[in-house]
Amino acid sequence: MSKFSLFMKQNKAVKANGKYAPTKSLTNEDGKPLEWEFRHISSRENEDLRESCTMEVQVKGKPNLFRPKLDAAKYLVKMIVASAVYPDLYDKGLQDSYGVMTPEELVYAIVDDPGEYNSLGEWLQKFQGFTKSFEEKVDEAKK
Repeated sequence: MSKFSLFMKQNKAVKANGKYAPTKSLTNEDGKPLEWEFRHISSRENEDLRESCTMEVQVKGKPNLFRPKLDAAKYLVKMIVASAVYPDLYDKGLQDSYGVMTPEELVYAIVDDPGEYNSLGEWLQKFQGFTKSFEEKVDEAKK
């Protein structure tokens, strides 16, 4: 038996999907808000999302010196899309019903209340294992 046998993949717990109703404006026949289903994303998927939302910005007063800057709003909506299992945000019929062409635009169209969108973002960050919000991390980085 290997000294690493407890670390083998078959011993790793499978993370269950989570459900959350991001908006009160879409309800079932009983008036209960419709729940969305979300999956956990991997660390690799998260890094790819972060990288796709990071740009190089010039440091003021320092020619040819750049620093990375994360577009937090873009990152959050991409994380929502990557995590969503149901509804299928890539469904053309669903996108057409809202007059949008991308899954990110669809998220904004369905969850069009800023407070509800903020709550969805907070819930999803906790669901994905982040203990601090993006805003808290930005505030810490500024200190």
